[in-house]
Amino acid sequence: MVQLAVENVDRVLDDNNGQKINVLEDINLNVGSGEFISIIGPSGCGKTTLLRLISGLDTPEKGRVEVDGNVIDQPDVSRGYVFQHGSLFPWETIKDNISSGLKATNGRNYDKKLVDHYIELMGLKGFENAYPHQVSGGMAQRAALARSIVLNPELLLLDEPMGALDAFTRADVQDVIQRVWKQTKTTMILVTHDIDEAIYLGTRIVVMTPRPGRIKEIVDNPLEFPRKRTSDEFLQFRRQIQDKLNF
Repeated sequence: MVQLAVENVDRVLDDNNGQKINVLEDINLNVGSGEFISIIGPSGCGKTTLLRLISGLDTPEKGRVEVDGNVIDQPDVSRGYVFQHGSLFPWETIKDNISSGLKATNGRNYDKKLVDHYIELMGLKGFENAYPHQVSGGMAQRAALARSIVLNPELLLLDEPMGALDAFTRADVQDVIQRVWKQTKTTMILVTHDIDEAIYLGTRIVVMTPRPGRIKEIVDNPLEFPRKRTSDEFLQFRRQIQDKLNF
């Protein structure tokens, strides 16, 4: 069943000199419930802009974006968003950061056991009372992921959440995201510059062109789980995606 529909979307932005920039052009994308979509393409091709349109943080000049048949025109808790740097509240503990959205929607009656469950799931047990500056970048990103997923969103948008992490930590957070996706069945859309990351996580890979960003091709990922980054099948599929990114 189609959960998200992006239909004939264009997005035009103004640069600092008042010139119009065609960021996205004629974007069409259908996403089914429970899919994991990886969006990959060169810098400036509009990947993050597309994510912002899906979240409701931005609106298109042309076309429409719908979730479950309803046009998106503003942000909603049913669509979680994880940024590259997590954006945790520095004055709150890890546990308070994770529970902040629940507190905002449910007041003091939020489900504390649910927060504890995600602290455990994210490997943050023992650090729940630490502040963001006291934990590693990987832990902070896991906390940011937990803060979004604890609200049980229908759609989780991941805007290069591993982009600032070292290779080892990046792989660890990828595994956490994959585990959460499998357990929760939440539809996820990831923007990334990393081909390996796109392949490791995505059930389909959306390849975008340089600006103005268009969808060049949508590729089904044939690799079964669990995926091994060093397998012959993985490396062969990686070469296929790399070839599609050579414009």
